[in-house]
Amino acid sequence: MTRAAFEALDQADELARLRDLFSLPPGVIYLDGNSLGALPKATAARVQDLVNRQWGVDLIRSWNTHDWIGAAARIGDKIAPLIGAAPGEVIVADSTSVNLFKLVCGALALRPGRRTILTEPGNFPTDLYILQGIEAWLGDQVQLRTMPRGALADAIDADTAAVVLTHVHYKTAERWPMAEITALAHRHGALAVWDLSHSAGALAIDLNAANADLALGCGYKYLNGGPGAPSFAFVAARWQDQLASPLSGWMGHAEPFVFDDDYRPAPGIRRQLCGTPGMLGLTALEAGIDLFADLDMAAVEAKGLALGEAFIALAEARLGAWGLELASPKAADRRGSHVSLRHPEGYAIMQALIARGVIGDFRAPDILRFGMTPLYLRFTDIWDAFEILRTVLETGEYLQPRFSKRAAVT
Repeated sequence: MTRAAFEALDQADELARLRDLFSLPPGVIYLDGNSLGALPKATAARVQDLVNRQWGVDLIRSWNTHDWIGAAARIGDKIAPLIGAAPGEVIVADSTSVNLFKLVCGALALRPGRRTILTEPGNFPTDLYILQGIEAWLGDQVQLRTMPRGALADAIDADTAAVVLTHVHYKTAERWPMAEITALAHRHGALAVWDLSHSAGALAIDLNAANADLALGCGYKYLNGGPGAPSFAFVAARWQDQLASPLSGWMGHAEPFVFDDDYRPAPGIRRQLCGTPGMLGLTALEAGIDLFADLDMAAVEAKGLALGEAFIALAEARLGAWGLELASPKAADRRGSHVSLRHPEGYAIMQALIARGVIGDFRAPDILRFGMTPLYLRFTDIWDAFEILRTVLETGEYLQPRFSKRAAVT
């Protein structure tokens, strides 16, 4: 392995042209796009136009003249091919947490008499917290069960209403076999709900091929929609007119501008809307989604996994002396598009890297996470990041007290 070999990989990269579409600060190697995607160059102008012209000049008329009212469905249809959904099966609305709440409550209503929501311990915390909240809210009607990966499949039974899992684990990047787990859920009469937050925009997901029922994901990681970008929800066409949302807001009404006193749910995916959509966030998200318009997601996934393989090869060859261990699956088909290492001083090591311009993140208690974002990361970025990491370790730079002081966000 040499830097020249990594340069050759960059020269052969068919996605290399996309890097120029992002604003990337000089002197920074950004390995945290799995947590917050980089800023697309087109986003600022799009948001500025919305603020200055659409809002500032056209005012409320823009709901019609600039189709603000159709943005949630329009952007949903742009996300659909990235996750293997059909037109009309995806809507952009609310946050990931809110969409998880809506979809799981809807799934429970579709399976009356069943009490169990099944997930895994160590799932992304907001998923667990929302599921715990549903259990507390519904009392004896619902039981939340967490089962380790190796035992989860056998735990699906006749009392399971919904199996709720994150497709790619936020810490380890381990990938669930979506089609296999969905089929097991269906065999027992349960529904499968997938959180795609750590895979949408990086992996070639095919929800309909997997026969998935419901899914959701955030817009601010690999989709590059900006901090706090809106979430998306997928409802398979077969469920759309049966799945009730517990949040029956006016935008989910069949005719919101008739202003009826009584709620009548909209047909199709639109009933998953709730309140008035935030156009600033939607506009920024659409700019990020538009970058995928002509991309083959299989090629996007292949590059992300190749970046991960290069990262793992360097880690195995060059980091053993300092006690860093691979925390992600080595096999590419079991891994998402980030790679994690484990070390007792993981937080301090990551802070020392960030101080030198290599930005990843830390997940307690000991995980250093590195995002392999295919649209703008180069193979030489991986090589150069390892040179800096080796320096941080060889010199013991991370042992400086300033790198152990915990910030509010890690």
